[in-house]
Amino acid sequence: MSRFFIDRPIFAIVIALILVIMGAIAATQLPVAQYPEISPPTVTVSTSYTGADASVVNETVAQTIESEVNGVQGMDYMSSNADASGSYSLEVVFKLGTDGDLDAVKTQNNVATANASLPTDVQSVGVTTKKASSDMALMISLYSPNGTYDSVFLKNYADLYLLDKIKRVTGVGNVSAYGADYAMRIWVNPDKLAMYNLTISDITTAIKEQNVQAPAGTIGQMPAPKTQEKQYIGKIKGRLKTVEDFGNVVLKAKGNGAFVRLKDVARVATGAKENSFSSYQNGKEAVGFGIALTNDANAMQTVKAVQDILQQAKKDFPPDMEYKEVVDSTRYISASIEEVLHTFAEALVLVVLIVTFFYKAGEQRLYRY
Repeated sequence: MSRFFIDRPIFAIVIALILVIMGAIAATQLPVAQYPEISPPTVTVSTSYTGADASVVNETVAQTIESEVNGVQGMDYMSSNADASGSYSLEVVFKLGTDGDLDAVKTQNNVATANASLPTDVQSVGVTTKKASSDMALMISLYSPNGTYDSVFLKNYADLYLLDKIKRVTGVGNVSAYGADYAMRIWVNPDKLAMYNLTISDITTAIKEQNVQAPAGTIGQMPAPKTQEKQYIGKIKGRLKTVEDFGNVVLKAKGNGAFVRLKDVARVATGAKENSFSSYQNGKEAVGFGIALTNDANAMQTVKAVQDILQQAKKDFPPDMEYKEVVDSTRYISASIEEVLHTFAEALVLVVLIVTFFYKAGEQRLYRY
């Protein structure tokens, strides 16, 4: 057999080149779906209980949800976390080879069963179920180098112009924003509250009743008699928007016909919804964003698509706004691929040298005999 290839070196070279070309084509064109799965499907369940500490969240939310989710078909294990800010998250990991979409549907169905047993405040916030891992593939920091914008402005800008585009990228499972939204803050004076014989529940009830979007109906609704020529749609003032609107909320009526309004017992101002997050970049206020992928996502392509969106959005940033990639897990993957390519190149050179050496040695030996 060796004599056959030694006497026909061109034929041997052609066969070797065909094998190399076929390998190169397979390495670049083989669909990702044909590769074996190495990451198990993961579903994340999250919610929040405003004002509750970790122990209360564990007793009223965690135990209720986990008792229903535990044992869902195909589940391998699950882990949960509750903190002092009232946030709760549950990560359900399924067995390798199961369908991630079906796993998310099964988990959501079980969570829906537990909704009726959850506290009212949790039900109003809602329980979110997403097919995504808790591991962040990309961490981004949005900041103002000269301190022109605070973290609340940065978070609001990202919600309006960045996050929706990033969530639509194929392979993105979840985008976590570590910052606070704009909110109407009401700072109650307990002394004034006691003076008017009011409680916090009175303030809450008054705001809920007067901050609604109600239909006003119509005047002269069709069909109408022949004498009816026009139809008018009534409009009323709906949800409260400004500080003055909230300050004028009526809490109580006095005996002399006057009213006790919210501004009489509290200070109303706009600000951050919560203060549980504090992020800084180069000593300036910043907002962090963590991007988690689905288990079947191509990390390289997904992160590259997100980076392209950020580069395009950067062109429209207001003055003194920048972003920085704090963590990029694909750098490790790129380095690993680069090392593999170096290994392939070194192996190719060694194979060529060895084949050439033994070919010459075998040729000389055969000719000697």
